[in-house]
Amino acid sequence: MNTIFKPKFFTVLKSGLDKKQLSNDVLSGIVVGIVALPLAIAFAVASGVSPEKGLITAIVAGFLISLLGGSRVQIGGPTGAFIVIVYGIVEKYGIDGLIISTILAGMLLIIFGLLKLGTLLKYFPLSLVVGFTSGIAIVIFSTQIKDALGLPIDKVPSEFHEKWLVYFSNLDHINWEAFTLTAITILITVFSKKITTKIPGSFIAIILITPLVYLLKIDVPTIESFFGTIPNNFQITIPDIHWNQLQNYVAPAMTIALLGGIESLLSAVVSDGMIGGKHRSNTELIAQGIANIITPFFGGIPATGAIARTATNVKNGGRTPISGMVHAMTLLLIMLFLGQWAKLIPMSCLAGILIVVAYNMSEWRSFVSILKGSYFDILILLTTFFITVFFDLTLAIEVGVVLSAILFMKRMADFSEKRIDDFIDTDVIENYSELPAGLNIYEISGPLFFASARRYSEAIEEIGLKCEVLIIRMRHVSFIDQTGLHNLKDTIKILKNKNITILLSGLNPQVKTKFEKYQLNDLIQEDHIFDSFNKATQKAFELLSHPSKKENNQS
Repeated sequence: MNTIFKPKFFTVLKSGLDKKQLSNDVLSGIVVGIVALPLAIAFAVASGVSPEKGLITAIVAGFLISLLGGSRVQIGGPTGAFIVIVYGIVEKYGIDGLIISTILAGMLLIIFGLLKLGTLLKYFPLSLVVGFTSGIAIVIFSTQIKDALGLPIDKVPSEFHEKWLVYFSNLDHINWEAFTLTAITILITVFSKKITTKIPGSFIAIILITPLVYLLKIDVPTIESFFGTIPNNFQITIPDIHWNQLQNYVAPAMTIALLGGIESLLSAVVSDGMIGGKHRSNTELIAQGIANIITPFFGGIPATGAIARTATNVKNGGRTPISGMVHAMTLLLIMLFLGQWAKLIPMSCLAGILIVVAYNMSEWRSFVSILKGSYFDILILLTTFFITVFFDLTLAIEVGVVLSAILFMKRMADFSEKRIDDFIDTDVIENYSELPAGLNIYEISGPLFFASARRYSEAIEEIGLKCEVLIIRMRHVSFIDQTGLHNLKDTIKILKNKNITILLSGLNPQVKTKFEKYQLNDLIQEDHIFDSFNKATQKAFELLSHPSKKENNQS
């Protein structure tokens, strides 16, 4: 148990706290708390629950995930990915059903961690992740049209196509004041970054628009008109459990657990790249599980690692879990002392914020890139996307996982049948002691696809950070898929940011073509890619013996 569950917070305490870093963490936590405020409210409202449930989730789950998690900088709380799931569960089973599903999901996440499945969840192909993430983004966007346009619809259908039929039939009832507020919110959220990056655009939009609507008495729906006042206290909630119906919650619980696990580990991986750290995946899953078991009893909804808020934490100087705990405490103080004013926020303002969130979630660039890849990646992408949009996220994940397993078997079958020409990069070095100081070599000995991409990328990063020039030999890479390209690109970016020169040798024509399509050539210039290992080592000797050339190449 000790080797599986090792929270980063206690590791940081043992190593000692630097006063300057502590100050940075506190300031970063306050900023992230302000960033999280409008998002927590918006995610809760879009999920079909009252706004305080989003705040409670960000406070309770956010604190526990930072205290017990396996990442130094992870920020936990409600996220856009859960909107579709929570809305569906509440509509079908009510709040009690949501509480039971979330608790079961927490138990599953703890089991995943104890079974050391944290590493496995990172190996889903990029096409699967982008497929259901883009699908969720479309669904979130579609749920916000009513509030964005101020349409007088009592009950919006849950089915995607029926939803849009109702919208089109009510277009002659648009509230132009609501539409204007939505448009202004979007513009402020998107373009405020050009003025300041310290204060989030979503927060600026709420601070500017809410008092304007109140003072001018603009006739648009607000949080108060939908949900009444926002409580400034916590209440323990015990669900009414019917044990004979427990099986109904297994499928939604599994969806919450899988999606929460994937999103939290993706967030941790992204933050690792930003700070040059290494998270503990199984500890992170156990912490996410504990948070999802405890939070529902306080009235919260499912929580996971939030990529955008985690990135904000890193950019503002947060480097220890203390920043995440301060973020939770900041939200607690806001809820206790300023929550009464949050009820005045216009629904159209929240809709504008969520439309921007949906756009950022869509990953349309990755979507388009995968469409240029192999037919099997395209099949997984489009299948998970359309099932997510038109049917159900649970079904999309189940089908996507099955297709991924089939893809894995196909990739291995292709690899066993495929031969790489013997003349590619056959050079060897008999004595590695002859290599100059500052040069490391790493060879990828097989296909670079979703099942192996993470392992190779982590190894390349670890070795690359210990040198000035790194040669990556790719003579045995018979093929590379979108996940492999994506992970390799991220790793190369990290190393280049550390002023480490990357040289490649032995790329076969098919892999080189993939590099060009995925724009990896933008990161590695043409004269750093070689058809033989000898040429790559000669270049490395030249760069290390003439540091000025290395600097010029880096620039």
